[in-house]
Amino acid sequence: MTTPRQPSAEEPIPDAPVVPDVFDCYELCVQSPRHVSAFLYALHGGAPLVLREDFSGAAAASLRWIRDGLARGDADTRALAVDLDDAALERARAKAGSAAHALRLVRADCLETTDREPCDVAWVGNFSIGYLHTRADLMRYLRATRERLALGNGGFGGGVLALDTYGGAGAFKLGGLDRTHPGRGHETIRYAWRHEEADALTGMVTNSISFRVEIAGEIVAEYPRAFVYRWRLWSIAELREAMLEAGFASTEVYSDVRVAPGERPVPVRAGELSEDWIVVVAARVG
Repeated sequence: MTTPRQPSAEEPIPDAPVVPDVFDCYELCVQSPRHVSAFLYALHGGAPLVLREDFSGAAAASLRWIRDGLARGDADTRALAVDLDDAALERARAKAGSAAHALRLVRADCLETTDREPCDVAWVGNFSIGYLHTRADLMRYLRATRERLALGNGGFGGGVLALDTYGGAGAFKLGGLDRTHPGRGHETIRYAWRHEEADALTGMVTNSISFRVEIAGEIVAEYPRAFVYRWRLWSIAELREAMLEAGFASTEVYSDVRVAPGERPVPVRAGELSEDWIVVVAARVG
């Protein structure tokens, strides 16, 4: 039997691989903060400085928004991230680094908070608008958000709300999908999205996300049902009608958040959505 050679005092001991936790896995497999930040900036069409991210989780979009703004030379770039999860907000605080001075984290229910904090762009990502289960709650949220946006840009308004949602033929079918994503090091992340319950009569669904982390073929971490969601699936038409009723001047729908520098996002036209879709529904104050 061969005894493994021990490193000498002069040899550096290799660092142990860093195993991603559930927040790392979520950002790597589900989110794309760099695309979202660029899209929201271009969507506004002006020079927005203040982002409000509701149902923010670990505030990945907010942190990227700040860093992109500072890279553009916009020293007044700021973000406000609101969520109820202490662990997610603590992760955002730990990751903020040089963006910490421009990031405000608020632990609150996005529906119940009564602040009138001005913002230029409001973002509700990761299908989180589905946390609002009734139309009355949806209207309360939209009206409050419109008021905050109207106070943005020094009180001149012109702000925009953007939220993502999904739907289509498979939205109320049970099942799911499995995908593989590379990590930041040598790890591979197996991602599983499941439709566990669905009721087309009420629009309610239960979905879950699980992760498995492998390094060199060895499973080093498993996170079964790491995130479980009980959502109301709002249709595009319902969201647009509610936005207009809440006082927004116009609405648009986008199926692609990837924009090149200097370009404006292109709205979806009639007949362009596929059978199953993920879209961003946007509403403008003016």
